[in-house]
Amino acid sequence: MGLDMDLQSIQEVRDLIRDAKKAQEVFGTFDQQRVDQIVKAISEACVANAERLAKMAVEETGFGVWQDKVLKNLLGSTITYESIKDMKTIGVIHEDGAKGIMEVGVPMGVIAALIPSTNPTSTVMYKTLIALKAGNAIVISPHPGAKNCILETVSVIQEAARKAGAPEGLVGVIRLTTMEATDALLKDPNIGVILATGGEAMVHAAYSSGNPAIGVGPGNGPSFIERTANIPEAVRRIFDSKTFDNGTICASEQSIVTEKCIEAQVVEEVRRQGGYFMDTAQSEKVARFILRDNGTMNPKIVGKSAQAIADMAGIQIPAGTRVLLSRQTEVSKKNPYTREKLCPLLAFFVEEGWQEACERSIQILQNEGAGHTMTIHSQDTDVIREFALKKPVSRLLVNTPGALGGVGGTTNLAPALTLGCGAVGGSATSDNITPMNLINIRRVACGVTELSDIRKKYNVPVPEQTPCCYGTESAGQASGLTAEDVEAITRAVLAKLRG
Repeated sequence: MGLDMDLQSIQEVRDLIRDAKKAQEVFGTFDQQRVDQIVKAISEACVANAERLAKMAVEETGFGVWQDKVLKNLLGSTITYESIKDMKTIGVIHEDGAKGIMEVGVPMGVIAALIPSTNPTSTVMYKTLIALKAGNAIVISPHPGAKNCILETVSVIQEAARKAGAPEGLVGVIRLTTMEATDALLKDPNIGVILATGGEAMVHAAYSSGNPAIGVGPGNGPSFIERTANIPEAVRRIFDSKTFDNGTICASEQSIVTEKCIEAQVVEEVRRQGGYFMDTAQSEKVARFILRDNGTMNPKIVGKSAQAIADMAGIQIPAGTRVLLSRQTEVSKKNPYTREKLCPLLAFFVEEGWQEACERSIQILQNEGAGHTMTIHSQDTDVIREFALKKPVSRLLVNTPGALGGVGGTTNLAPALTLGCGAVGGSATSDNITPMNLINIRRVACGVTELSDIRKKYNVPVPEQTPCCYGTESAGQASGLTAEDVEAITRAVLAKLRG
């Protein structure tokens, strides 16, 4: 009689981690050049398969637009590679002879990577590249709803890595996808760090595992259109973002907040560019469809077009509608329009001025999505500064689409598909995650002064039990070194350490 699937899956995870650990021990002996060659080969293989894997993802999940997923795959592969290729992550990564400091990159070991169904293939590419660039191995846990396209992406990566000289087992993937398997992966003591991208429950499980974790909670970013904004451009950017892959990037806008003095202009532009304001009855119908009874988002709306959502909710909308909007005045957990909606659906708020818009934006973020991302469209640097100082977000994006700006596509932020939410969002970091988040740094520090010199500098008396020669002028002169002496000695020590 065979083992139950859950037991088989747990054993598979143990085997994958064992193999990954052995592979990483070998990989950890590679120099920067060999590591970079493998990373480059993987990136090139991902680019070559970007369209095929994008189509697989849409066909399997039903989420998004394949053409946009091609761009996501390029973001997760070649755009990420171009951003990280010159990073020093292996061996000596920094030294300062004058201060007597040398820094050595130390891999974290085996990375556990949880992959969402919304961005499955691109996230596998991205997490693998940053993990390997940092000298780590990686074990991937696929979302069951995107298992086939994730497994195919891993197969492409494994073949490229093998051909480039990577040790067998460096990139592993769970094929028996069960809750027990994921739990075993998260809690295994051989895991160096967890990269968790997904829903709140998954992120909470990662942080509760007992292993270090970098988790990303939901986004719920408002977008403020301020009175000095170029309104046509602001609406275009918001709609570009909200319709990109049908809104499946968590940095995409979830609400528009604007000022009363420009309300008519914004509404007119929204309509001109394909937005449809639902009436009260339509909004209520769609609201009942957005959230499930347990208060979580209905997965049936994720990555669907405005027309598909309208059809499912049973409302009539004009042909060619790109984005559905609902006028709102209150923010709460029970109001689905003030929650994260991974589809072309926006709440619409009108406030008296920028101060009220500022407070409304904070309300929305505190309702859900604190620490993540928001956008502002404005030419007023003082207002932008005030928003930067007060908003509980890790990314304030200015005059750019939220989805593409947050992940580093239309901004100079680091290209990333894992966006830290900082302490306010329950995350270990506020960074766009890069290989530098996946290494420890060993610091070599040379002595540059003596105890007697410190006492003398700060006029601290010598304890009575200390021999009288300590701290005296002659002793200080005997032990003291000039700055030139310290730098010369330090450089000699660091040179020997580098071999």
